[in-house]
Amino acid sequence: MRPHRRATVADSLRQRIISGDFAPGTRLSEESLAKAENVSRNTLREAFRVLQEQRLVEHLPNRGVFVASPRRSDVADIYRVRRWIETRALATATVDHPQVDAMRLAVLDAESALRRGDWQAVGTANMVFHAAIVALADSPRLIRLFQDLSAELRLAFLELKSPEELHGPFAPRNRALLATFEAAGGAAAAAELDAYLADSLAYLLTTLG
Repeated sequence: MRPHRRATVADSLRQRIISGDFAPGTRLSEESLAKAENVSRNTLREAFRVLQEQRLVEHLPNRGVFVASPRRSDVADIYRVRRWIETRALATATVDHPQVDAMRLAVLDAESALRRGDWQAVGTANMVFHAAIVALADSPRLIRLFQDLSAELRLAFLELKSPEELHGPFAPRNRALLATFEAAGGAAAAAELDAYLADSLAYLLTTLG
């Protein structure tokens, strides 16, 4: 089996999972997915192993492979890591960094989606905004780490009953954070971001079962 084929299948399934095609807790059928992806079962199992390492699926002995359902402790740990890497990336960045343009564009995309009432697009633009913050650190490894954290977090978002209540505040808070960064610099923006992420975590822990 070619490694790139395994990675392609894993990427395809990863995107379907975080897009909500498979709800958290859904059993993934080897037979149907192998046909849908036009791959052998061995290739599919290798892709499942990749997704399991990314905490997007769980293998339960004698039962099969299921889309992961992040626990409250998982969400708390994700935010613990996010607060650590995002605030430090922002604190040491300058406003002339190329990723600041990506932050600005993500804010505009979120505001456009907000006007349309497209909550999934608002959530996607929000994660792009935060990915741009991480990219301020110029570290490919941190970028990859954040991609994995974001995918896992999207599973938790899928379990919430009110996407409007979750995603609605993102656009104005991102706009305000960007304004602070541009006007007062990274240290002030990092303090604001830390409080912002703490609020988001508190909401999720209150809402998740």
